[in-house]
Amino acid sequence: MTLLAHDRYCDEIASRIARFGSVLSYGADLSATVPTCPDWTLEDLVRHVGRALRWTELIVRTRAEEEVPLDRAPGSEGPGTPGDAAALEAWLGESGEAVVRALRQAGPDGRAWSWSGNHTAGFWARRMTHELVVHGADAALTADRPFEAVEADVAADAIDEWLEIVRFVQRVVPDGPTKELRAPGRSIHLHATDTAAGLNAEWLIELPEDGVTWRRGHEKATVALRGPLTDVLLAFYRRRPLDAPGLQVLGDRALLELWLEKATFG
Repeated sequence: MTLLAHDRYCDEIASRIARFGSVLSYGADLSATVPTCPDWTLEDLVRHVGRALRWTELIVRTRAEEEVPLDRAPGSEGPGTPGDAAALEAWLGESGEAVVRALRQAGPDGRAWSWSGNHTAGFWARRMTHELVVHGADAALTADRPFEAVEADVAADAIDEWLEIVRFVQRVVPDGPTKELRAPGRSIHLHATDTAAGLNAEWLIELPEDGVTWRRGHEKATVALRGPLTDVLLAFYRRRPLDAPGLQVLGDRALLELWLEKATFG
């Protein structure tokens, strides 16, 4: 697995912030419930993303050696007046600019505490990229706006990263929901049908007792999820139903549904 270049992550964050903000420009209803995060309104979603960006910026800019409370991040509270789309869009844009600036200054190897054990700015550049991909899809869905296909290398990296997170959670919270994703002899195959062969956008995910493992490639599995890469990614994050047009499930659907139930945290 090859990560994207640090500058590419930074560029992607800036681009995704602009796309996210454009949803607000179209007069979206800030009180609308986010279908994929039903405890949130669209305004809640925007504030969640902005706070995450502000917190990340503080961690990276200060080269934090330990966890920093969210309320210490300057501007993390967001606009004081609820329901002000223009103020939310401006705040989100400023949050994005600040975190990109901090990430570029730190470089991929700059010290920055993280919950993952990978204490580098590079970790945060990757995490914020994919946070914005997924929550950008949430915003577009809530506002009934089109969501553009994710660039193939970004989408493939998002799947890789999510598998790493699941593996990490299995290790640090062994009795959590992911403990049910231990099924020796059973496996999941993800197959993107619209990418160049050189990207190798296929995954075999195995579920042994010692934790999830995966590798790229075309192999038989207990269940397969096939479709365009963006659709596979969004289904993998439970942002698109398995029955959505263009997606196909072959084999033990119950195993795939178990994965989606137990391996989705955000």
